[in-house]
Amino acid sequence: MLNGCTRTGRVAVVAAAAVAAAGCGGGGGGGGGGTGAGPPPDPTYSAGVYLPATTYAAYCEAPRTGTDPYNNGTPYPDRLGSAVWEKFWLRSWSNAYYLWYSELPDIDPTLATNTTAAYFNLMKTMALTPSGTMVDRFHFTYPTSQWEALSQAGAEVGYGVTFSLISATPPREALVAYTEPASMGYPATSAAVNLVRGASILTVDGVDLVNSNDQASINTLNAGLFPSSAGETHTFTVLDPGAASARTITMTAVDVTETPVQDVLTVSTGTGTVGYLLFNDHIATAESELVTAIGTLAQAGVTDLVLDIRYNGGGYLDIASELAYMIAGPGPTSGQTFDLITFNDKYPSTNPITGEPIAPTPFHNVAQGYSLPQGTPLPSLNLPRVFVLTGTDTCSASEAIVNSLIGVGVQVYLVGSQTCGKPYGFYPQDNCGTTYFSIEFQGVNAKGQGGYSDGFVAANTTSTSGEQLPGCSVVDDFGHSLGDPNEARFAAALGYRASGAAGCPVPSGLGPRASPLNVDGHVVKPEWLKNRILRHPH
Repeated sequence: MLNGCTRTGRVAVVAAAAVAAAGCGGGGGGGGGGTGAGPPPDPTYSAGVYLPATTYAAYCEAPRTGTDPYNNGTPYPDRLGSAVWEKFWLRSWSNAYYLWYSELPDIDPTLATNTTAAYFNLMKTMALTPSGTMVDRFHFTYPTSQWEALSQAGAEVGYGVTFSLISATPPREALVAYTEPASMGYPATSAAVNLVRGASILTVDGVDLVNSNDQASINTLNAGLFPSSAGETHTFTVLDPGAASARTITMTAVDVTETPVQDVLTVSTGTGTVGYLLFNDHIATAESELVTAIGTLAQAGVTDLVLDIRYNGGGYLDIASELAYMIAGPGPTSGQTFDLITFNDKYPSTNPITGEPIAPTPFHNVAQGYSLPQGTPLPSLNLPRVFVLTGTDTCSASEAIVNSLIGVGVQVYLVGSQTCGKPYGFYPQDNCGTTYFSIEFQGVNAKGQGGYSDGFVAANTTSTSGEQLPGCSVVDDFGHSLGDPNEARFAAALGYRASGAAGCPVPSGLGPRASPLNVDGHVVKPEWLKNRILRHPH
């Protein structure tokens, strides 16, 4: 874990040995500027008494001024208040909407010992999953302006590269997981043209990434790996896969617009054409890219699909629904539930955010208006089965694809590593320039299944936790490009397709690490891309 929060809302991932870093938290508002009048007196705390959250909303320690460009230019509602007002809002909002509200401590918001960020971090359950991990390990915040820019356009500062952190503490190891397409026009100093999958980062701005253990070095590593503003230049020593010696490169940070759908291709076999689709993020732009990709594969006449979501932590649930429909087609999905969300016991039949009756999310057969005109018919492959490549970063909305298809009888074969286990989701909620993500609902499929808090896992795994599915346990393979039929997970999917379980390699976790490039890590992405997100009605 990182020692702090970067501008992109990532939890920093490079840490000193044996040091646990705090998670990101939200503070007061974003942009400053008061109304000219003094703030109202702070509210008075009474244990067990919760006034509606609207009582305290938009009373801000640092009110924003002007208008919201992502909400039709509506003026910000902020008024001058204080951090105490913001904490009272968090207390009431959490008590009203948090899925496990009855397990929250009732902490006096007037106590100066807790900042707004620290107070929010206390507003979560301490319950554990069957494997002993925290049920709610998904609590986070974003600056609202940044959340809106990210969620609408998929843009953030970076080099056009996604790193996988194999080890966060010495001896550290960071590998390149994938890069954005060079055709996106990144400058020659960006990683999109300088780095390839599997390249190992050895130093950052002269600091040894593998062994450095002092705070100043850790700060340098984080600043270089995760730049905070476009135009920053940093120097890296990297070891390319198969190279005998390292090389030095300089990269300049740019405003990166992600390409969530990549490497759409086909493989001819003796028993039909297999499609492959790399899908990395459920962001708004993915809607149009997925439609194009599925249309291409449909025209190619694929009889099977390998869906690679090993690095897809989630995002918009509507887009997951669209993709699940495009895989299965109308036959099994027509009139069926993609996902049914349930809230805490205060709202047995009404969605507390929208005020509408709780109703299942269907398998969307038309675009929902994220990056295509709303109502655009979606293509479909009409497949009775799908091979899904997964990893430790397959999470939330991506897991919902798997769960929903199981719910309507589509056979899902899982090839890869155990998924993260997040059947929960959020409506992002802004207050005073910070957008809060606190678990408000959990989802189930058409069969009422959804309690996969320890994730999905291949049946031949060595793991004792998780929901087992037929398939192969296969560690990540950084020695081959994504989409290469020889890449370990893709090859295992083709092997299982041809020979069933006999086509699986030896399950991951048995024996020592096969090579330096066969290993699981965690890709470093913004927290919102590791969730199932529903659009908040304006």
